[in-house]
Amino acid sequence: MNTKGGRNRNPYYQGPVSDHFDGTHFFNPEGEAPLGFRELMRWQFGGGRSAWPKQAPSPFPPAKPADRIGGQDLRVTMIGHATLLIQVAGLNILTDPVWSNRTSPFSFAGPKRVVEPGIRFDDLPPIDIVLVTHNHYDHLDLATLKRLHKADGPHIVTPLGNDTIIRRAIPVCKISAVDWGDQLSFRDGVTIDSEPCHHWSARGTRDRRMALWAAFVISTPAGKIYHIGDTGFHGGINYRAACEKHGLFRLANLPIGAYEPRWFMKAQHQNPAEAVKGMQLCNATYVAGHHFATIQLTNEGIKEPVAALEKALREQGVAPERFRALRAGEVFDVPAI
Repeated sequence: MNTKGGRNRNPYYQGPVSDHFDGTHFFNPEGEAPLGFRELMRWQFGGGRSAWPKQAPSPFPPAKPADRIGGQDLRVTMIGHATLLIQVAGLNILTDPVWSNRTSPFSFAGPKRVVEPGIRFDDLPPIDIVLVTHNHYDHLDLATLKRLHKADGPHIVTPLGNDTIIRRAIPVCKISAVDWGDQLSFRDGVTIDSEPCHHWSARGTRDRRMALWAAFVISTPAGKIYHIGDTGFHGGINYRAACEKHGLFRLANLPIGAYEPRWFMKAQHQNPAEAVKGMQLCNATYVAGHHFATIQLTNEGIKEPVAALEKALREQGVAPERFRALRAGEVFDVPAI
């Protein structure tokens, strides 16, 4: 246990030192730490921020998903930002669920969604598993997790330390805290592995990198799914490692937004061209692009990620039907391989 003045220095997690935990803070091995307050102010007051519309309705109506999808079928429905409904092997899995209007510690201020969720909360099927990749407010929304717990009591899977944050709000929830390299087993041969990604964490100004961040690999009888909530490209290191460990992916869910300005965002958010490279490095047959056109976090315009993705697919020789940037309410029935 790490102490300073009789108090634990990490409010979320106490555990042994590892190749990505120094006893107080988590870090990206051979990677980059997030930039500090001075650089944040330089970005915030440096101009160049594109204007987003206050509302940007999706071309797709809210989806009404089936209760279950079985056999060799795999269906992904975009809800918004990094929130996806994955239906496979009779399981309903939600990633980083956010139904709140703002991704902020405050209900009256902070980034606000410009499009309604692609599935109305009351139209959700029974949720079995919730994956929370890290604790930034656009990924860990306690208000939504409380609603899901009340409705279905799903099994929450999240990296080390985030379980403490969630349990403070939902003391009796079913939750598993996982380190990189851990694996959980579920019914019918489904497993979930926690894998590295290049990111960071914070809920406030004094808890930077005190909870872990992760990607997940969902292995099912219908194929493998690689889900990343947020990541910097990091020279493709984590993509190559995922391919070496897990082999072929039927689907990868990859972020393509919140990447400008590059000097500030490069270490934490890949851009669309890097996402296409990542797709190829991890050996993903299909990709669902997410983390765009829902809330404005960074400088690029609302339409820029899709335009940049289309350009990158052309330049890298990838068929556009293999990498789909999903809009709220859009349903992707992933072809078999």
